[in-house]
Amino acid sequence: MSFRILGTGRRVPERVVTNGELREFVDTSDDWITRRVGVRERRVCTTETTAQLAYGAAAAALEMSGTAPGELDMILCATISGDDVCPPVACSVQGLLGASCPAMDISAACSGFMYALETAACFFAGRDAQKILVIGAERMSGLLDWSDRRTCVIFGDGAGAVVLGAGDGYLASRLTARGGDGLIKIPGRRGSSPFYEVETEMPYVRMNGQETYRFAVNSFCADVAGVIDLAGLTQNEITWVVPHQANIRIIEGAAKRLSIPPERFCSNIDRYGNTSAASIPILLDEMNRDGRLKRDDIVALCSFGGGLTSAACVIRW
Repeated sequence: MSFRILGTGRRVPERVVTNGELREFVDTSDDWITRRVGVRERRVCTTETTAQLAYGAAAAALEMSGTAPGELDMILCATISGDDVCPPVACSVQGLLGASCPAMDISAACSGFMYALETAACFFAGRDAQKILVIGAERMSGLLDWSDRRTCVIFGDGAGAVVLGAGDGYLASRLTARGGDGLIKIPGRRGSSPFYEVETEMPYVRMNGQETYRFAVNSFCADVAGVIDLAGLTQNEITWVVPHQANIRIIEGAAKRLSIPPERFCSNIDRYGNTSAASIPILLDEMNRDGRLKRDDIVALCSFGGGLTSAACVIRW
């Protein structure tokens, strides 16, 4: 047994930050950001927490699906930017919803939402679960060096969520990991131990952009082609490709190499930036609410990010 998606939701901060505003304190331009990354604006938290964003997305998904919090068998939240080391964001959401099920966070960087879907599929298969809430939530603005024009122009904040019900819609999946911090790294806080002798690094996103681009395009193509084969389908049978929103050039580069019409590749990076684990569920909710996603559409999801991790799956809507 696998699952079908019963409802979707999203929550983003109120504050919109345009490329023009970034020019006031970092050496960049609207043309450069738009051309090289594809972002025109992003949402940035001013008072919102990661847990509040996650709760807002979750509440919207529950409402759409007609699911009460008490019906949930599990809450999974993909995030690398929780408000605290403890409690996990998923547990905070459980408390805010008034649910009574187990809850835990999953950390797989930008691939986290996809890893959480796979975890949910295992619970449906092995624990006879009936309803699971899966969230991707990030406050990436808190992990940025806002003087570093290579990274601060890329990311944004937000959360997306799906309510899953037992069913037959999860057709195939593929997850990979290649350990290392040479391309993408966010150092953790070292604390104040008088015995720890390693020099402290600031906890900001560090990224080798050119090599990350190569990794992303290669994994995008390999994972999407591979998971479609696993599902016993052809690329022409895919209704939509919903990729992680890291960089518009990555999506365009992959589209040129795959045998899927380019108009089937979906994007909203221009309005939200890279929201890490939240990007796919935010885009799914937009597509669901504007009517693009229809019953029995075949949708390929794919992601790639720090770890290095990547993931793809094919679902029947």
